[in-house]
Amino acid sequence: MNLFDAIFKQNSPERTAILYERQQISYAELREQALAIGRALSVLGVQRGDRVALLLYDSPEFIAAFIAICSYGAIAVPINMSLRLEDQQAVLNDSTASRALVEEDLCTTLLQNQANKLPQLKQVICVGRGETRDSTRNEHRDDSAEALTQVLSFTNLMKQSAQRLPPAFPFPEQNQPAFILYTSGSTGEPKGAVHCQSHIFYTNETYCREVLRLKESDRLFSSSRLPFAYGLGNALTFPLLNGCTSIVCREKPTPEVIAEVFSKHKPTVFFGVPVVYRLLLDEFKRKPEGSTLDCSSLRLCISAGEALPAAIGEEWEKFFGVPVLDGIGSTEMLHMWMSNHEGDVVYGSSGKLLHGYEARLLDLEGQPIPDGAEGNLWIKGASAAGQYWQRPEVTADTFIEGWVRTGDLYRRDVDGYWFHMGRSDDCFKSSGQWVSPVEVEGVLQRHEGVRVAAVVEAFDDAGLPCANAFVVRSEASVDDSECELRLRELARIALPRFKQPRQYVFVNELPYTATGKIQRFKLREGLESKVQSLRSPSGE
Repeated sequence: MNLFDAIFKQNSPERTAILYERQQISYAELREQALAIGRALSVLGVQRGDRVALLLYDSPEFIAAFIAICSYGAIAVPINMSLRLEDQQAVLNDSTASRALVEEDLCTTLLQNQANKLPQLKQVICVGRGETRDSTRNEHRDDSAEALTQVLSFTNLMKQSAQRLPPAFPFPEQNQPAFILYTSGSTGEPKGAVHCQSHIFYTNETYCREVLRLKESDRLFSSSRLPFAYGLGNALTFPLLNGCTSIVCREKPTPEVIAEVFSKHKPTVFFGVPVVYRLLLDEFKRKPEGSTLDCSSLRLCISAGEALPAAIGEEWEKFFGVPVLDGIGSTEMLHMWMSNHEGDVVYGSSGKLLHGYEARLLDLEGQPIPDGAEGNLWIKGASAAGQYWQRPEVTADTFIEGWVRTGDLYRRDVDGYWFHMGRSDDCFKSSGQWVSPVEVEGVLQRHEGVRVAAVVEAFDDAGLPCANAFVVRSEASVDDSECELRLRELARIALPRFKQPRQYVFVNELPYTATGKIQRFKLREGLESKVQSLRSPSGE
């Protein structure tokens, strides 16, 4: 079955599929929009296997286009709207997308001075948020570009293709690529993980069935965006495959925006990343009584993206009365393979392995690690991507005999709970013993004066490796020097000496990916640049 049939053949047409701004879109209306986009793909001459990029805000158009492109037999390439322009262009070029649906406010910027920048892109379908402006937009070619790109109006294209017969959405062949999701770049350059439609159905049968246990009355809201694996499951495939309602918001999910969505649409399941839960706590704990975040409709809160510090989960449940189920997934595996469960929450852990997945911990020589010890996590399941797009060497290093090398360092206790110890390339040795940044950060973030912390490898005056802590203080905390003294005492009590940060750097904010992961490699680069400048002849 293709995605179109899986969604629309089993759900009642009159049910609400999407709540979006002031719109309430039924399954019947969403079906018609997906069919219209399918007809438009035929008019444009899109062939099976062609890449069609989506540079769209979270919106009904994004959802309908994704369903249509995958079901048509082409390959959807969602691109994060918050990326820098040059990064968006890099993804377009890496995917060799020949066509793209693009927000109207981005079209001109994307194509400006285009010569030699987007050689593969031949057609852009411009999606406007005002029907009048979009329908009167002139269709033209950018003659200043060496590779001419035809710019078409989305509304006009829908009208032109309206008389076409409905597209025949074929049954997908085994291992037929349907979409490419680009990694968030937490450790460097993004890579495109190639997925099939069957991977979507597998995550629905595993994580969604086992952890979310959706009912038709559920309304799902994700602060993580649709172009990411986490957000795609949360806001598109899980609600629509189960006859639920997806609450879609194109605005940046600030605490004020999330509060408005909670108040207006009453979600029953909320998905966020740790930094979002931290921001919401910071914003609403200090509000006067009566103006807090309305969580009365919520039955589940979900966290992923990176490990949820135990202190944040405990504080959230205490303050808002709803537990947070932390889990781990990846772009390569499409969604989560481990999770805490309702009624079985161990804060600080990623929960237990889901049914349908296998996991193993290996040392650097590829030998199994016993329970309680730290090892490199490998995962296996039928939602795994087949490859990275046009990257055979990295593919061969990551996807091995059905297993996926995650790059995460984990330990498992005797009760079957899994604990994230950090990215393998973020961990380091101090005094000859491994240090997990996540473990040290969890200790520091229990101090009330710390809003968030990130730990990376540094070197002491003797050139020996040690832990360096970057700290963002809470507004109510004492000054930097006093805070450092208290953190050193906390670390002395809670951590062995080799794990205690030797240096503390107080900053206003940390670098994050668009999915809310701390970019520790940027912090390391900053430290290295500072050391080099001090060592150079001109350094002061």
